[in-house]
Amino acid sequence: MARMGLLDRFRRRGGLSRGGPTGSTVRGSDSEDARHLRDWVASRRGVEGFVEPRTTVTEVTLLLVAHDGEWTRRRVPSVQWAHEFANKLGIPSYDAAVVGIPQRMRDWNRQQKQAQNPNRSPNPFSSPPPSQA
Repeated sequence: MARMGLLDRFRRRGGLSRGGPTGSTVRGSDSEDARHLRDWVASRRGVEGFVEPRTTVTEVTLLLVAHDGEWTRRRVPSVQWAHEFANKLGIPSYDAAVVGIPQRMRDWNRQQKQAQNPNRSPNPFSSPPPSQA
């Protein structure tokens, strides 16, 4: 019986994928993603860009958040590409790992969830208690 080491398994499979030893692959960005981001910015106001770094699960992404908290996210080729893209469109861009995600996005998500299920009572532990005047 032939002994197979860890590296032999990778060679047999054709090498490591971007997704790691599971064999999954991470889809990169494409021109469709760029077109979506461009169209999204053109149809909303007060848009800011938040560049999210590559992780073990996803490639670099550009999160766009409008004035009301509505948002979209797409994969982009690089951090530099994301900032240059935002500059070309005249919108500010930030490193999400440094500044975080804006509260208005979390508020928008909560409102959307509540609108989908209006009979659900809000979680009393998710926001501060009402003020007693």
